[in-house]
Amino acid sequence: MSGATLEAYLASFTARGEDIARDVAVVVQRLVMAALEVRKLVNQGALGPAFNAARGSSNTDGDLQKEMDVLCDDLFLSCLQGAPVACYASEELENPVLLDPNARLAVATDPLDGSSNIDNNVSIGTIFSVLPAAKGPDVDPSQSFLQPGNRQLAAGFFLYGPQTALVLSIGKGTEIFIFSSRLGCFVEAYKSISIPERTSEFAINMANYRHWEEAIRLYVDDCLAGSEGPREREFNMRWIASLVAETYRILTRGGIFLYPADSRKGYSQGRLRLVYEANPIAFLIENAGGSATTCVTRILDLVPENLHQRVPLAFGSRREVARVARYHVDPNMIGERAPLFGKRGLFRA
Repeated sequence: MSGATLEAYLASFTARGEDIARDVAVVVQRLVMAALEVRKLVNQGALGPAFNAARGSSNTDGDLQKEMDVLCDDLFLSCLQGAPVACYASEELENPVLLDPNARLAVATDPLDGSSNIDNNVSIGTIFSVLPAAKGPDVDPSQSFLQPGNRQLAAGFFLYGPQTALVLSIGKGTEIFIFSSRLGCFVEAYKSISIPERTSEFAINMANYRHWEEAIRLYVDDCLAGSEGPREREFNMRWIASLVAETYRILTRGGIFLYPADSRKGYSQGRLRLVYEANPIAFLIENAGGSATTCVTRILDLVPENLHQRVPLAFGSRREVARVARYHVDPNMIGERAPLFGKRGLFRA
């Protein structure tokens, strides 16, 4: 199953002779440098000085920043210094950082996705998006990140788990590379991933059932009803609470992931961030033959209103994502049947 090294893969990509392709390759290589340093920090676990340390400040999500979040953000920002990157944005920074106004690329990251799980030894990662930088003498660096995800030049994530993986798309297919300690580099392990159109596996946080809108509740009800319900087959449920780990599983064996909007305070527009979470994940998923939506609308067509905008997110096997959309827009998908857990859901009066 093993193949070319990442270096050889990028060399083939840049052989087309386009300057922008060479710039993208340089950025990916710089991100790899930072990720390997993050890997060392993560592998120290509870023995590392920054493992459980928290800062007094909060990030853009309102969560208390962990020392690891900030260290990882600093590592990626530092490694992009001197690269062809005009500006850098992340979940840990309120505003983008201007690096080189003459450069042609912009990079957005979630430097340590799933960091709340780090003390549980659950796989976490780094998500990144590479965009063309907005140009102009007085352009605001934020403008580089307020463009639809379909303009991404590359996207991917590093997964720090039992294997250190890089999932990468440069617009033609999605590849998975595994870090080889023996060779000291990333080696292609899965070439041109193809997500099955159908699935019998879904991932969602069932604890929020009572907060979901009816379409999501009834979609999940139909899955849980199994072979005796309208889907006429058995489903398995998964929930890791790590976006990168969920995405990796879906890329390698199919499935659907749902993080819908709900009625809780602060969740009415979803919870995941469009620019540096939903967009890069959607780019990877679509380039692997899957689909990614807000449960209705294609993620990559959305124009961000601000850097830290939230969105609902459903992604994975194409037919299953389309079915979720039909539950929202086609009343015939819902009909007159009652929810599996009663009118008020799991927690009845």
